[in-house]
Order: sequence, then structure tokens, then C-alpha cells
Amino acid sequence: MKEVKVFNQNLDKSFQEKLTKLIHGFDSLSGGEGERNVIKIIKVNDHNLNIKGFKVPNLINQIAYNFFRKSKAQRSFEYANKLISLKVGTPNPIAYFEYKTILFFKKSFYVSEQLDADLTYRELVHDFNYPDYDNILRAFTRFTFDLHEKGIQFLDHSPGNTLIKKQDDNTYKFYLVDLNRMIFGTLDFETRIKNFARLSKHKSMVEVMSDEYAKCTGEDYTKVFNLMWQETQEFRAKFTRKKELKKKLKF
Repeated sequence: MKEVKVFNQNLDKSFQEKLTKLIHGFDSLSGGEGERNVIKIIKVNDHNLNIKGFKVPNLINQIAYNFFRKSKAQRSFEYANKLISLKVGTPNPIAYFEYKTILFFKKSFYVSEQLDADLTYRELVHDFNYPDYDNILRAFTRFTFDLHEKGIQFLDHSPGNTLIKKQDDNTYKFYLVDLNRMIFGTLDFETRIKNFARLSKHKSMVEVMSDEYAKCTGEDYTKVFNLMWQETQEFRAKFTRKKELKKKLKF
């Protein structure tokens, strides 16, 4: 099986060799979480590494990733470097590994530095009494506006994919994870607002985000809210239908 490995250029040879050995023995490493993809946190020298092992894709995608498309691991690594160049927070990219045969793409791994956050956006969805709640939600909305201004459409902009760290000056810094689905380019108004659709089913949160985004853009609040709430409801309806279909298929 052919091995492709690409490292952050700042890594020395010794570190690269240790990391390669870890990837070769990934299945035997302790720990691991995730249903489809498996994440393991491993310490190497003074670095805590987050190693994400992507599941082997279906047969069609094994061919597609081998010949026509970049793998999720490669995209994660390249997008992380792109985000950093645009001064957008994301855990530092370390390397990616791919394993393929002549015809088929098999396993792949993305390695980044483990970032220990104070919370994720998900906490805001489940705990309306979280300390400094309104301020964090508004800061997150400004962060999303900054992404849009920089031409970043994060397609997996969902509750678990933004890590949040509190700074010493009581401000907040945001870091994107699960990076393999992004589009870069100018975003129109509808695309920007649709990017909020997966974040919360709660109308009160959509009202706050609409208010803050309207302030950022200079658009009318009612216009922003109506579209954001409509996109949110459409996404929830689609999500529910998909869930019900999966249930039926199981039986």
C-alpha cells in the first residue's frame, strides 16, 4: 500500500519519524472517540497531538479520492494553513497521512495540535445561563462576520465545530475544527445568512445573532432575522426528515 505523508515544514526529522510510527500503530493506541472517524489525543515530546483517523470511504469515494478529489485529511491540512494565513483561529496543523492502493483510496489521518478550550458553541445551545452568555454569543457572531468578510464559507458551521477560549482581558478567541468542507470566495448576503442555519434551533439565539450581524453589516435587523430564522427552520425540517427516513430504513 502506498503511503503519502506531508508534514508542517517546521517539524524536524526526529519528530516526523515518531509521528509516522504513531500513525502506523494508530489502531493499537489507547483512547479514541467518534462514531465515524476516530480521534486520539497523544503526547509526543512536549506536544499534545490530536490525531483524527478518517474511516475508509465507500467504494465510489475510494476511486474518487484516489484520482479526482483531495482527501478529507489533505483538505483539513491545507484549509488549516489557509485559515492561519488569513488570521483565523484553528489548531496548528502538523501533518496528514494517506494510504492507497493502485485503484483505491483507503485510510487517512489528519494531525493537529490539541487545543484545550474553555467551551464550544454547543454549551451556548444547551445552557442559557452560561456566564457572560450574551457577550460570548455576540462575539461569536462577529467572528462569523469576520469569516464572511475574508471570503470563508465554513460548510460545517455547527455547534461542536467552534472552540472558544477566554482571554485574560475578558474577550474571547474562536477556533474552527473539522475543516474538510470549506469554500473560499466572495459571499453574497443570502449565503452569509444561510451559514447560520445549523447553529441553533432556538429563536432567542437567532434573534441575538441577527441583531449583532445586522450591526456588523449595516443591514436592517428585520431583514437579517427573517432570513436567518427561515433558513434555520428549513434546515431543521430537512434534518428531521432525514432522521425519520434513516429510522424507517433501519426497520
